[in-house]
Amino acid sequence: MTSPAVKNPQSPKRILSGVQPSGKLHLGNYFGAVKQHIAAQDEGECYYFIADYHALTTVHDAAVLRQNVLDVALDYFALGLDPQKTAFFRQSDVPEVCELSWILSTVAPMGLLEKAVSYKEKVEKGIDSSVGLFTYPVLMAADILAYRSHLVPVGKDQVQHLEITRDLAVKFNHRFGDTFPLPDYRLTPASKVPGTDGQKMSKSYGNTIDIFAEGKPLKKSVMGVVTDSRTVEEAKDPATCNVFALHGLFATPEQSEALAAKYRAGGMGYGAAKTELLGLIDEHFAQAREKRRELAKDLAQIEEWLRKGAEKARATAGATLDLVRSKCGLR
Repeated sequence: MTSPAVKNPQSPKRILSGVQPSGKLHLGNYFGAVKQHIAAQDEGECYYFIADYHALTTVHDAAVLRQNVLDVALDYFALGLDPQKTAFFRQSDVPEVCELSWILSTVAPMGLLEKAVSYKEKVEKGIDSSVGLFTYPVLMAADILAYRSHLVPVGKDQVQHLEITRDLAVKFNHRFGDTFPLPDYRLTPASKVPGTDGQKMSKSYGNTIDIFAEGKPLKKSVMGVVTDSRTVEEAKDPATCNVFALHGLFATPEQSEALAAKYRAGGMGYGAAKTELLGLIDEHFAQAREKRRELAKDLAQIEEWLRKGAEKARATAGATLDLVRSKCGLR
């Protein structure tokens, strides 16, 4: 089908992304998303949300969900998100996305959702196969289209959901007339952040290193990174070492090359490499960690920033929904 999609205006560029509050943010979240979100603040008009509606598919404890949302907000603000530049808000504070999700579901083919790889993978991991989990891509499409977004930074595993979003926008535009611009996606860095067990770092694998871990918990995580059984005296291969891969995320090129040389020469144990990694992580987040402590003393300010972010988001989403309702004949 030829798309009758609305063309994206060149300026201002509207950037949209979300983060699920399903647990403490870890190094995989930081290098895969958070760092890019913060860097994009000067590129255009940014809308970032804490996806608490989405989290309901996996988090079923109200107190835990509330705490997770607060933790995500503190983490983002501590790491450099500027509430004066960016609309940062709870997804549930913008109920317009739920109405838009329903409207989009009326043009969503069942076959399109049945092809979603993410749903199958999550069910295989033991997550309940709820209707919410199945229709997750439709709610994600509503999140994106409600703000008439132009650019969505995503990981490779979310590309299919962006393609579903574009398909739904095309179908809506074809049925009701030009309404939604087609959002483009930007892949976040493809480098794999290894977990402590060598798999991709993920909360579902229980192999994470939390961004703001410190002291004994941080040391326990770093010292628990899996390595091979080579002795101190033996030469080691930096290309296959989880410790070296994590070290490279924080080190300068000179520091990486120095560690690689020690690996190849032999005479350095993995314990020493882990100690060096521990120091780099601790130093990298030291300033943000202190800022987070200060922010946590004034939670009313955090709530105010979230409220203002939601206020801006609702104004934008409300205007979109007015247009959508009119196109559909609901006005």
